[in-house]
Amino acid sequence: MDATWEDSGWERLAEGVGRCRLPRWDATVGLVAGRDGALLFDTGATLREGREVRMRAEAALGRRVTHIALSHPHFDHVLGTAVFAGVQVYGAVGTDGLLARGSRGADALRQDAVRHGAPAGEAAEAVAHLVAPHHLVSGELTLDLGGVRATLVNCGPGHTGHDLALLVPGGAAGRPVVFCGDLVEESGEPQAGPDALPGRWPAAVDRLLALGGADALYVPGHGAVVDAAFVRAQRDVLAARSGVS
Repeated sequence: MDATWEDSGWERLAEGVGRCRLPRWDATVGLVAGRDGALLFDTGATLREGREVRMRAEAALGRRVTHIALSHPHFDHVLGTAVFAGVQVYGAVGTDGLLARGSRGADALRQDAVRHGAPAGEAAEAVAHLVAPHHLVSGELTLDLGGVRATLVNCGPGHTGHDLALLVPGGAAGRPVVFCGDLVEESGEPQAGPDALPGRWPAAVDRLLALGGADALYVPGHGAVVDAAFVRAQRDVLAARSGVS
């Protein structure tokens, strides 16, 4: 990864792998690039944020994003998708219904965005152009981006009923990188909304830890990059809250 990535606002995590933290809701967006394709992990909370992410990605890569994976169906992670024309979009099984235009789930996204401070007009515009996943992941799916393999893993349910993670294996001298979505949060306590399944959340985090192992970099949906010890400690907090082992 050259300085172009960092100049464009991406934090370097590994060769061909970066992330940026968006303002306002401190949501993380991941970027994984190979010779033939580029995968974005989440797209921001509005079309305006999506355009900012697209500009940063194209500045870093000198080409367009080809694939998008959505970590879970919450407004601050999915409402920027429509600005990426012609991409293939991936999500956990079940997200297609929640992100269908005109659905009850779409209106719930709009209401949630406004409740958390998004301008009403921007929320309505983003929901009117909502993009549901074209490809649904029930187990694992590996994308070959050209010299870089990115594995999408349905790790949930936990934070929601539909939590997708992304693993980029470490190279010869690199560490694996796991994008966790909101199964892990660093900038605050894990947020459990009405669609969370607290009793199953610790098992979802166990799957993340099995995926990345002890040496991986774990990228929360909000906050700084953490290690396996942080993830394990947060898993234990979640287990204590829900009364599971």
